[in-house]
Amino acid sequence: MKIGDILSKDRINLNLRSSDKESVIKELISLLAKTGSITDKEEFFEAVWEREKTYSTGIGMGIAIPHGKSKAVKGAAIAFGKSERGIDFDSLDGKPAYLFFLIAVPEESHDLHLKLISTLSRKLMHEEVRKALYEADTEEKVLEALNFD
Repeated sequence: MKIGDILSKDRINLNLRSSDKESVIKELISLLAKTGSITDKEEFFEAVWEREKTYSTGIGMGIAIPHGKSKAVKGAAIAFGKSERGIDFDSLDGKPAYLFFLIAVPEESHDLHLKLISTLSRKLMHEEVRKALYEADTEEKVLEALNFD
């Protein structure tokens, strides 16, 4: 499965209003709910939050990739958000996160979330991809930066 198949314009928020880890996750979950990707926002939040309490998904370089497996997820989906001011996400490098990719996969998915995290991480290792995402001012530019429409 390609990331382009599960990240769409209507699951992108270029102006996150959140100021903390919990609220940014909830804000991104709302995008998934609005597009019908999940059936229960609270149930999916609990799955993501339990995972987050175990180990922060702030990977550094201004990026966080929270994720969860839940029966509330209809099919694999990604929501993307960007924060201009940055949010403390307990990142590995101790710096705020500005770019957020929330990965949602159905509970019965075995290692799909790991494959998606790996694919995303490989793309985000490239400085030009991160720069394009930071500078993106439209949903189309986000998708373009990640090399898919």
